[in-house]
Amino acid sequence: MKRTFIVGGISAGLLASALVSAPAQAADEVPSVILANTNLAAQQVAKFWLGEFKANLIGATPYDVETKVVAKHISTGGPAADSKPGVIPAIGDEKKSSSKSKNVNLPKTSGKVFFIGADGDPHWCTGTSVQSAYRNLVATAGHCVYDTESNAATLDKWVFVPGYYQGKTPWGIYVGKQGFTHYDFDVYEDGDRDYAFVTVYNGVIPTSAAFDKDYESKVYPTKALADAEKARLEADKTTGYSNLEVVEVRTLKPVGTPGSQKLAADWTEFHKYNPYIDPEDTWKNPVSGTGFDTKEISDDEFRAPPGHQADGSWYFSPDKKTLYFSKRDGRGYDYFKRTFWVNIDLDYKVVGKLLSIGLKDVGRLGDNVGGQGLAYNQKVGKPVFVFGYPSGSHPDGNYAFSGKTLKWAYGKTFAASASAIKAEELIGIKSSFTGEGSIGSSWLLNYKSARRLGYLNGVTIGVSDTDKNNRYDTSVSPYFDGETYGVYSAAKNLWSGRIV
Repeated sequence: MKRTFIVGGISAGLLASALVSAPAQAADEVPSVILANTNLAAQQVAKFWLGEFKANLIGATPYDVETKVVAKHISTGGPAADSKPGVIPAIGDEKKSSSKSKNVNLPKTSGKVFFIGADGDPHWCTGTSVQSAYRNLVATAGHCVYDTESNAATLDKWVFVPGYYQGKTPWGIYVGKQGFTHYDFDVYEDGDRDYAFVTVYNGVIPTSAAFDKDYESKVYPTKALADAEKARLEADKTTGYSNLEVVEVRTLKPVGTPGSQKLAADWTEFHKYNPYIDPEDTWKNPVSGTGFDTKEISDDEFRAPPGHQADGSWYFSPDKKTLYFSKRDGRGYDYFKRTFWVNIDLDYKVVGKLLSIGLKDVGRLGDNVGGQGLAYNQKVGKPVFVFGYPSGSHPDGNYAFSGKTLKWAYGKTFAASASAIKAEELIGIKSSFTGEGSIGSSWLLNYKSARRLGYLNGVTIGVSDTDKNNRYDTSVSPYFDGETYGVYSAAKNLWSGRIV
């Protein structure tokens, strides 16, 4: 099933001249969800992505889930400001700077958001750090936080990695604590409100990752149960396991014990319970629960089995389950074979190595990479930079982007609507970004390359081929208005803290 979020039937128009005033969304009406509510839970999420030599980060694929909007409250016309324009300054840019740069320097605030999708596989979107009281806030598309596929509350194991590149986490990994979105997106999956703000814990980096501890599970009565536990451990890489195998656990039981079974044993196992009995001893009584059966055989049978030594008086079969020996009496030699057995309770357990990962605190997100400001109720038609990790192909099969590095697009915004997602208050920009991976890309107004800072004025929620030439040419975002500021305000003053 193709699940790329493609906006169909997109139309563009001029900003409506009549502005409709409406109060910003109240903070107590902003839906929020808990992503990781304890330090231990956050540690486990971090170890999931950092374990197995970061195989989960490297193996993640771009999120291309289609958003299915069931919106009952859709405004008409184009995007319209609901109050006066407003801006929140970026971290470190509270005082205006006159420095300039002719180059387009990429922002340190951008990175990848990683999570587990409804299909159980690791995926990623684009996200960006934004200004907040505790410098701990990430903005992205709403459907990169809220699970619109399975209707679960959130996507699992949510983290943000600024500056991510091929498994590298240059400023650490930041586990999501709490996500905030608009009521209309939470309830109706309204495309006009497809944005989210997530508070994150302090970043962490691994200090060690080595298989340095023996692992041993509890004992299971059947091999099937032990196999199931082995499969669960291999699938759950929260901590990491290696060289897992199911082994038998044999407990000696007296003959006749309910549930026990009499099994043929090799000499090594028999001797484990009878260390002072020589193989040929016939007079010593074995330990209760062990025994041997002796049968007289012919000269030919004594000499026929593999392992026979021409001048030997006794030898074992290759599997050590049968002893062949001879005894001399006054008439010559008699020949015998002896088989060994143990009466045991047979159980199973899983053994292997446990990956121990140490974590080190690297501080707050905003202190490490900064945070973009926020702009809302802005006039449509202003130029913006879009920063994201586009991946995947155009409809004609052309793979223009790999998703491995941060890319940018630039242009003036225009009013747009997208009937495919019942969104009427969008803004668009001409861009060749493909949809996979670019979802959640930051739209930065008044971006200054010298300081790598600007004002977040949108996040990509979809792409479109508007001229029908099988190449994406447009990206769209919700229009940031006073209600967007209301969602942001509900998140911006919440403390997260450290996890180690």
